[in-house]
Amino acid sequence: MLHPRLPGILTAALLGAASFCLIPSALSASDPKVFNVRDFGAVGDGQVFDTEALQKALNTCRGSGGTVLVPKGTYLCKPLVIGTSTTLRLEEGALLQASTNQADWMKIPGDWLHAKSGGDFKPFLSGQRLADVTICGSGVIDGGGSAWWEAAEEHRRKIPGATLPRPNLVVIKEGRNLRFDGITLRNSPKFHLVPTDCDGVTITNVTILAPERAANTDAIDPSNCRDVVITGCRIDTGDDNVAIKSGKKVPGREFGCENITVTGCAILHGHGVSIGSETVGGIRNVRVSNCTFSGTENALRIKSAPGRGGRIEDISYSDCTMTNVNPAIVISSRYGGSSAGDSRQAAAAESSGVADIPVIRNVTFSNVTATCPKLAGIIQGLPDSPISGVTMRNVRITSAKPFEISNATNVILVDSSVTPESGEGFLLGTNASVSGLPAGSANH
Repeated sequence: MLHPRLPGILTAALLGAASFCLIPSALSASDPKVFNVRDFGAVGDGQVFDTEALQKALNTCRGSGGTVLVPKGTYLCKPLVIGTSTTLRLEEGALLQASTNQADWMKIPGDWLHAKSGGDFKPFLSGQRLADVTICGSGVIDGGGSAWWEAAEEHRRKIPGATLPRPNLVVIKEGRNLRFDGITLRNSPKFHLVPTDCDGVTITNVTILAPERAANTDAIDPSNCRDVVITGCRIDTGDDNVAIKSGKKVPGREFGCENITVTGCAILHGHGVSIGSETVGGIRNVRVSNCTFSGTENALRIKSAPGRGGRIEDISYSDCTMTNVNPAIVISSRYGGSSAGDSRQAAAAESSGVADIPVIRNVTFSNVTATCPKLAGIIQGLPDSPISGVTMRNVRITSAKPFEISNATNVILVDSSVTPESGEGFLLGTNASVSGLPAGSANH
């Protein structure tokens, strides 16, 4: 059942989000609530830094309910801060180009390659304790990621699954009523859009782009957020296309992250629409529907591991079409930091002596079709915490290899099939309780 607040939130996103970015034609350049960055000294030639001018415009607009207007041009900038009750509108042809000098992003000057964490950097665009903020328009925010990726990839080659600390592109913390509409975010040094501890976030018709092999370039990462709608977006990146996370327990809340809708999105390269791997605070009531996937790793994925803990429950995926994905479905309590290798990773620990064992339950897939050049899917829980209550209804997967299930109970297949190149469609491992198996499936 949908959370009672979701239908209204989703309707607003689908019918009205774009209107929050419109500037009425009656407004003129002299309107006191329109702050054109050119009037603050911005040049927009891509050669000189316009940081001071843009920050002055943002500071002046803060709290006014007005609009910072960025007209056509290339605005070279160091990190910027947006204030509350502000709309930042990038007109068609407007480009906010982030500095490619890593030192410009550091909170304390030093060698960025020896940063201890992402917290040593400033995001390109950030804000905290905000309400009623909109970032919109037809323009582009570019993070200049090519200056960072080579070192990050080298670090990942030396230590598989490791992340070299780098800054994110857009980070809003403790926000309320946030809207992102129509803009393009691209080439972030690391994650692109990270709402953190936010309530009421609508992301509509946003395009997010990074090269397929650009390390850790997640597109949208809601962390400990509630009431989030992501709709009509096109995402093509080098890591999670969407990653829904709860990396800490939130006082007074049973679930740190809840009521998340992803609908009508086109997902291309990347590591899919993911839940986790940060799950300790708990995640519930996630709905993914009417999305297409093409060339995606781990298209629909839930990932956690011993030590990460948390409850993940009441998750549904419906009416999704997937082509050339690897695999189509992953539900894993044994995530080890890599991507399509989930099924082969050994958990750090799986015994009852380990604290913070994740619990994953009540997950539904309906009207899902997929073609997979390799593995069809994986459901793998832990001996002391099997995944429970997975229903697959009208799921059709064509693949090279079968669907693997282990440490999972009350898995129900209804009118669903996996067609591999040879052998059984489903392979059942230890402690797999599955009903509705088509003929030709077997234990192994």
